[in-house]
Amino acid sequence: MEALITAAQFVLALSILITLHECGHFWAARAFGIRIEKFYLFFDAWGFKLFSFKKGDTEYGIGWLPLGGYVKIAGMVDESLDKDQLKAEPQAWEYRSKPAWQRLIVITGGVIVNLILGILIMVISTFIQGEKYIPNDKLSELGGVYAGPVARKLGFQTGDKIISLNGKPVDNLQSEFGDPSFLLADKKEVIIDRNGDRKTLQLPNNLEEQLATLTDIEKEYPIFAPRVGFSIETVLGGSNASKAGLKAGDRIIKLDTVSVQSFFEFRELLRSYAGKKMVLSVVRINDETTVSDAQAASNQPKVMDTVLLNAEATTEGTLGFMPKDLELKQLVKTVHYSVLESITLGTQRSFSLIGGTAKSLGKVASGQVDASKSLAGPVGIAQMFGGTWDWGRFWSLTAILSLTLAFMNILPIPALDGGHMMFILWEMITGKPVTEKVLYVGQIIGMIVLLSLMAFVFWVDIARLLSL
Repeated sequence: MEALITAAQFVLALSILITLHECGHFWAARAFGIRIEKFYLFFDAWGFKLFSFKKGDTEYGIGWLPLGGYVKIAGMVDESLDKDQLKAEPQAWEYRSKPAWQRLIVITGGVIVNLILGILIMVISTFIQGEKYIPNDKLSELGGVYAGPVARKLGFQTGDKIISLNGKPVDNLQSEFGDPSFLLADKKEVIIDRNGDRKTLQLPNNLEEQLATLTDIEKEYPIFAPRVGFSIETVLGGSNASKAGLKAGDRIIKLDTVSVQSFFEFRELLRSYAGKKMVLSVVRINDETTVSDAQAASNQPKVMDTVLLNAEATTEGTLGFMPKDLELKQLVKTVHYSVLESITLGTQRSFSLIGGTAKSLGKVASGQVDASKSLAGPVGIAQMFGGTWDWGRFWSLTAILSLTLAFMNILPIPALDGGHMMFILWEMITGKPVTEKVLYVGQIIGMIVLLSLMAFVFWVDIARLLSL
């Protein structure tokens, strides 16, 4: 079921992005009187299609191959490689008969729509959701952060108090650590307070590559998390937790002789006890204590006892209960933004993302980052949506994909919008149009490059799935 939900979210996001991208070309072409022969969501490769109908001069349809979509513009050399239409004299309603500036607008229409869509979603999300986070000073008051396996690999330790990132004081750790302006910076310097001593950590230049290639175990834990206590919300029937006598409301504070402050600390420690016995120190409400009416009316805290329970972890290193973080809601700070602030912040975040994408791609092209470890294909992207339907996450990822699609499409590669733009700009600068032969050969070269890249990212996805 989770796989179906993941696939459904991915297909819906693609459908929105592709349809609106092609609408950008469609609307611009129609505005200049250019005829559109086909408008397809997904590719009707080898003539197969799921659905189609014709209205006016245009055939609308849905293809079977969900790797993109297209509009077939009359009089234009595109991925169809249809040269027959170019043998006749140019007609007034053809793309090739229009002035260069009009053709440039038609070609950039899709990119512009994706850019506007991405920014619009960012702005609306910022206005509606605001920003929720635990301030960094609250994390420090809790005894520093929980440092997951990835953070420890980078030199952090549980209990560290993060002071600054590249000299900038930290307020929203999760957001600021994950911001492209930090992740992709040439220098990544973090100042921490560790047991009262200030230390400086220099993070690796390929940090974004490391974060893109996590092991299955590393994916189970956050990079950083607040060290809040936890209680047991529910105990699974017949589980080892049930057999040990754990109850809903219990707070586990120690495993054998090791104190645990947060659930992730307990979870990691428990994994090391896979198949082994242990003693749990549990804080429990004493149900047998008599509370007078006067005490109940004064909301005095219930009497708590610490009990010791013998337990045994499963071979997977689990017990079988659902945890509940304590006092987490009280720590969360919510910041609401006005319409103007949302527009400013949403736009800034959008262009920061595009800048980060450009910088990351530049590192791949220069060999600083391994492409097989930093790129993701359709499977990898789909997995980001997760197996539960979360509209907030859905629209956030859709915005990111829309902005990424806008940037990737503007690259000067024949067969992409950027390749067509390159030839048109050459014509506008030199005053001489590129020959149809050059356009045709360029389209073939571009398609070979794109198909090779597509095959590569598919291989990356499969290799990751098989852990090759």
